[in-house]
Amino acid sequence: MPKLKTKEEQVKELSAVGAHYGFSRSRRHPSVDAHIYGFKNRSAVIDLEKSLESLETAKEAIKKFASEGKQVLFVGTKPEARTIIKNYAETIGQPYVITRWIGGTFTNFKQVRASINKMKDYAAKDKAGELSIYTKRERTMIGIERAKMEKYFSGIEDMEKIPAAIFVVDSNFEKIAVDEAKQLKVKVISLSGSDCDIRAIDYPIVANDASRQSIDLFVSALTEAYREGKMTAQTAPVVTEVQTKAK
Repeated sequence: MPKLKTKEEQVKELSAVGAHYGFSRSRRHPSVDAHIYGFKNRSAVIDLEKSLESLETAKEAIKKFASEGKQVLFVGTKPEARTIIKNYAETIGQPYVITRWIGGTFTNFKQVRASINKMKDYAAKDKAGELSIYTKRERTMIGIERAKMEKYFSGIEDMEKIPAAIFVVDSNFEKIAVDEAKQLKVKVISLSGSDCDIRAIDYPIVANDASRQSIDLFVSALTEAYREGKMTAQTAPVVTEVQTKAK
């Protein structure tokens, strides 16, 4: 069993990836004041002990969702986050959005699901060679439509219903996703920089949301927490009706 890291070691790890770097004083949002250690060269220095505490709280929440068999949608459409979000979400079999949040993904989910089903239908017909019945022009138009749908929906094609929670990198950048989640009472976990308004976030982690190294560390920790929660559910003993009566 690997040795558990001390709090000091974890804080040093966060510092090593620049998780404490915030934005300029003028860009600081008042809602993150309690997470700011101070200012250096007019830029905010984030309190990493509080970032670590917030991360642990978010990990416990995500473990619970996983143990209950619930989905968590990972969202990171800013360039620094896209590859990281995709790679980690795929390792735990969770849906993700990395190109652009399509307005209505939650609030008009029925229509989004219809588009996904159409995309899957095209793929199935293509594999079976059934698209050959269409004219060359029709196949070209279908190809254009299919490519567009795959660009925006490929990460959520197996999301049959609205997830229990979303995780976003930069809650300001993903404001539309956050707003839709809040409308439908979907829990929101975020990695938010010092410029973000975290008042609407259920589980905010205030830290550097602009550095690939920092993003990678936090996303890695949260996906590992999901994996642990899923394993807990799989190894939990099943209590049968007979066992219950025997007690």
